[in-house]
Amino acid sequence: MTTSELVRTPFSRETTAMEVVRDLDLAGRRAIVTGGASGIGVETARALAAAGADVTLAVRNIEAGQRAAADITASTGNEGILVAPLDLADPGSVAAFVRTWDGPLHMLVDNAGIMASPEMRTPQGWEMQFATNHLGHFALATGLYRALAAAEGARIVSVSSSAHLRSPVVFEDIHFHQRPYDPWAAYGQSKTANVLFAVEVTRRWAGDGILSNALMPGAIRTNLQRYVSDEDLARLRAESGGGAAPNWKNTEQGAATSVLVAASPLLNGVGGRYFEDCQEAGPNQPGTRTGYAPYARDPEAAVRLWEVSEEHLQS
Repeated sequence: MTTSELVRTPFSRETTAMEVVRDLDLAGRRAIVTGGASGIGVETARALAAAGADVTLAVRNIEAGQRAAADITASTGNEGILVAPLDLADPGSVAAFVRTWDGPLHMLVDNAGIMASPEMRTPQGWEMQFATNHLGHFALATGLYRALAAAEGARIVSVSSSAHLRSPVVFEDIHFHQRPYDPWAAYGQSKTANVLFAVEVTRRWAGDGILSNALMPGAIRTNLQRYVSDEDLARLRAESGGGAAPNWKNTEQGAATSVLVAASPLLNGVGGRYFEDCQEAGPNQPGTRTGYAPYARDPEAAVRLWEVSEEHLQS
């Protein structure tokens, strides 16, 4: 892919989610935002609601979701904000959510996640970051396939991270049964899976009108970093050769690329790509933390991940 082929927009890293939807009319469209009760999730939901979409906040904490829904309605005037329970690490919870959904789904924003957590496992023995950040969203999307196809132009937003540059999906030992557990390697692997998922959704489902793109929202201080200390951040900057502090975005700016990928007509017909700062990104260049790792858009790895994910959910 050459630079001239990359999608370019009039937006930038300073753009807010509300600015992305300023001229959009999403009335009649339905969206799900996982992790929509806080951080960039709530600002993603708020912007989609401001443009007229009906938005379901899929959250673990129902009370927090209800507070967020009330706040979104108060700030946008949109009363079509629903709250539904969803624990992405629990296949039963995902299945229950899918069973309650009725009708078409135009936008699925896979926003929820955990970052660099201590070693934790699901009852199935799955490493928690991979289970939550990838497998849960995989189960949700495949479970909602008919609803997405019924929209006749659905988009799946796969919120990844520059941390995907830290690790490919290590298929030989996804769940750290043989290798020592490393929280950042586990997080990076799960974020690579998010990009590969967008690649394979587009290959498999584009003919059904379903496209998916992945994105890096930027450095935003939210509850996502509850396991990450300032000392951790300093160490990671040193390891990557960068001594400068992250160029932080606020949550409104952090949600902008998600909203662009979810709703902008500038991305009509575009799938399987990687965006950051409201622009399509090219391949990562050595010595930088921007762009995508080639292994994250490897079509063979994308097929393998899909098959492995299906095997997990069938076991």
